[in-house]
Amino acid sequence: MKSEPMSFDLGFVGGGQLARMSIMAAQRMGLRCLSLDPGRDTPASQIAASIEGDLGDVERLAVLMRRCRRITLENEFVPAEALESALLESGREPDCLIPGFDCLAVVQDKLRQREAYARAGVPSPCAVPADRANELPLPRVYKARFGGYDGKGTRTARTHSEVDEINQKVDLSLWLAEEFVPFHRELAVMVYRTPVITGCFPTMETIQVNHVCDLVFPAETDASGIAIAAVEAVNGFGLFGVELFESADGSLSVNEIAPRPHNTGHYTLDWGGISQFEQHVRVATHLSPMVPAGSPTAMANLLGQHGAVDWRKGLRNALSVEPRAHVHWYGKSESRPGRKMGHINAVGNNAREMVERARSAFYEAWVSPDSD
Repeated sequence: MKSEPMSFDLGFVGGGQLARMSIMAAQRMGLRCLSLDPGRDTPASQIAASIEGDLGDVERLAVLMRRCRRITLENEFVPAEALESALLESGREPDCLIPGFDCLAVVQDKLRQREAYARAGVPSPCAVPADRANELPLPRVYKARFGGYDGKGTRTARTHSEVDEINQKVDLSLWLAEEFVPFHRELAVMVYRTPVITGCFPTMETIQVNHVCDLVFPAETDASGIAIAAVEAVNGFGLFGVELFESADGSLSVNEIAPRPHNTGHYTLDWGGISQFEQHVRVATHLSPMVPAGSPTAMANLLGQHGAVDWRKGLRNALSVEPRAHVHWYGKSESRPGRKMGHINAVGNNAREMVERARSAFYEAWVSPDSD
């Protein structure tokens, strides 16, 4: 195969909004970026060079690796085996990829994640293969071992009839069962780790609606210790979003981690310190990370709505009602109900109230055909 010139500093496997915002951070430092995505008009391709191709296509992955000095991920669903094969085909050394495929293989399999936490003594729900689910009491949670996110691939069984229904609908060999955690609230921490330094962004509280992140705001607690332990348990290097459960007694357990920028870290774009995206770029390109510090900030997701019209009408109305809000739009070519289309940040002691007010105004105008 013809050799490709290595003309890019950083390559992204995936071209969605996480790659887009990371590329924006990289471009401010003068770095050149390239993304690979099956879509032609993607959030990342609108602002930087791109390759069209399936994320599991070893040949296309190898092209990306030959053209970029460093490679990182926008999502964790690219098969680790495909990345390993692409590394071999491209002739690149494994350290060009962050996170490495060994870590990724553990993260991709939620049962292996749970087993890694158990070995390291990191609190996490007890989990077993789904065909051994009867070892756990009801209620219990069933999860697809591979590929689930935002509630997709997750089911809760509270009765034996619900267990029977799940057994009839899923391939148990590809699912796990874990103990149900009656948590008080959900928390999230962004962790960055290099061979010489490990650190965290502040602990945030998250509100989920229909299993999708809805609001993020300061948690007034510190879960950094367990979050770092979770990343170390999977031998992770890079940037990780760690989701946690907090029980009523204040005890913490790890739900799961993502080896990339995370929805719960979007607030860092406007908080006054380094953003999760610049930190991601720094650790992926072997630049020194910065210790995070900023002001209290809240984030509200903007999801696709039934009957939505021109999003600019929502933007105008949101900033008219709450001029202190910061609206981030991802440039996706198609808006579908429930799809993450953008988010709003606000800074200050009443940040949560501000983002909720701005989002309500955005939605009001976005779905109104009579708005100017």
